[in-house]
Amino acid sequence: MVGDRKGLSLKILIIGGYGTFGGRLAELLMDTGGLEILIAGRNLDRAQAFCDGLIGAARARPVQVSRDGIGAALATHRPDLVVDASGPFQTYGADPYGVVRACIGAGVNYLDLADGSDFVFGISDLDEAARKAGVFALAGASSFPVLTAAVLRRMSQDIDIRTVTGGIAPSPHAIMGPNVMRAVLSYAGRPVKLVRDGQPGAGRGLADTCRFTVSPPGQMPLPPLIFGLVDVPDLQVLPRSLPGLQSLWMGAGPSPVWIHRCLIGLARLRARIPALNYVPLAGLFRTVLRVLKYGEHRGGMFVRAEGLRNGLGAAREWHLLAEGDDGPYIPSMTAEGVVRRILAGDPPAPGARPATDCLELDDYDRLFAGRRISYGWRGRVDGDAPLYARMLEGALANLSPMVRALHDDRETARWTGQATVSGGSTLFARLIARLFGFPSAADTIPVTVELGRSQNGVEVWTRTFGGKRFHSSQRAGTGRMERLIEERFGPFRFGLAVLVCGDRLELICRKMSVLGVPVPGALIPGGHAFEAEEDGNFRFDVRIALPLVGRIVHYQGRLERAETP
Repeated sequence: MVGDRKGLSLKILIIGGYGTFGGRLAELLMDTGGLEILIAGRNLDRAQAFCDGLIGAARARPVQVSRDGIGAALATHRPDLVVDASGPFQTYGADPYGVVRACIGAGVNYLDLADGSDFVFGISDLDEAARKAGVFALAGASSFPVLTAAVLRRMSQDIDIRTVTGGIAPSPHAIMGPNVMRAVLSYAGRPVKLVRDGQPGAGRGLADTCRFTVSPPGQMPLPPLIFGLVDVPDLQVLPRSLPGLQSLWMGAGPSPVWIHRCLIGLARLRARIPALNYVPLAGLFRTVLRVLKYGEHRGGMFVRAEGLRNGLGAAREWHLLAEGDDGPYIPSMTAEGVVRRILAGDPPAPGARPATDCLELDDYDRLFAGRRISYGWRGRVDGDAPLYARMLEGALANLSPMVRALHDDRETARWTGQATVSGGSTLFARLIARLFGFPSAADTIPVTVELGRSQNGVEVWTRTFGGKRFHSSQRAGTGRMERLIEERFGPFRFGLAVLVCGDRLELICRKMSVLGVPVPGALIPGGHAFEAEEDGNFRFDVRIALPLVGRIVHYQGRLERAETP
């Protein structure tokens, strides 16, 4: 039907069009002229109110449609494509593919954002019927499994994949839709099909956990999070495209952490008492999440693959970060990408199947453009590389040559120059500066920085300002400071995020402990530190301040490489 109406290139009917994912899909497509979007749902007033808030070149129109009445809706509205964004797909009952068969019978293409592994895996049973009708029916057009599959295809160009672990960490400000919450509670504590040690197996929904830190090189990492096993399509469909796969695990790490721990506890209780039913609590959990949400508005995703490269063990990691309101749109972007491919004259081939192969990473690059979404790769730097080279990996190449030279040298280095120092803003601040050995205030004094590197990956920094020295050691953080650089001054430990901003390097303190005891976030030192190249010189600028105390020290200056001692 595509293109058979004057001035209209595509008509899309979105079931659940004013819901969490369907609504975001409609918003993503509103910039497309010649596109008509039918916002479908049981409540016509809600559909109308949603359409009234949409802005863009596309035409949006509300329609009242129930799943039971989809046949009549197809005959009345004659869409080119139906997108099912409702769910929960785990509870579609005795006839889960009723909408799919109706679309195939009417000669209408079908796409859904299903997150249920059985539903997505089973759609292939309708493949022959869809081919005969000349239409496509794709299930699971969302982050899981399409984005993960695209990442793994890229990884498989480098290693022979044997084990895959992945997860998504939504922002605490991105509240789950009601259907998603019901779906999660429906399988919490129950068996979830997966591949383990080369054989079909099962884990326990949410009860099986792993720990991971999402950290694209050169970006501000998320804190270490606990991920609980989720029933996503990847667990059943990815083994088809990775014949050498031995084990596969996918999880979710929602925030706030204490609420997630409650869900894990409930899942483990249900594993012991199967008769428990948490689905009626979905509304309560959504209310709690909405009222008690706190923390940074950012989320992430990761995929880790282990396998063989040239006969030797190898591992690769893909990390994604999304800031603010851009992250919640990612699950709907896969469906957006398919629609944009159709509009570009490249529709999916006829047939019914999981949507695993419908997009590549290059497609996501275009979908992410202009948004605060970034990703990067880890596992391509050898373990003997200098500390900053291991922390930054590919992002190291973006630094200016002089900054890169300081941190990518495998030998002991010595740099000299001049600096200006501003002391503490209060008497108490100056006492703290003296405790750490920071330099005293001075207009212009000579400065020397010696950087010693040991075989165990520790770097010893010796800074000499006008004859006065102070030392610190730096190493890759672990535990609470994972993916941070841990800098030690005696009993004090600081977790520093290493960021690449343009061609300069920035350091931001994220964690702190004293004698191993964590310091609350409100008491962690603030300030700003960066390294850059200006006029052929290495420039440094370090400002350290404490809440309620003020500036502890601010030193800045220029360096050039000296003869190696």
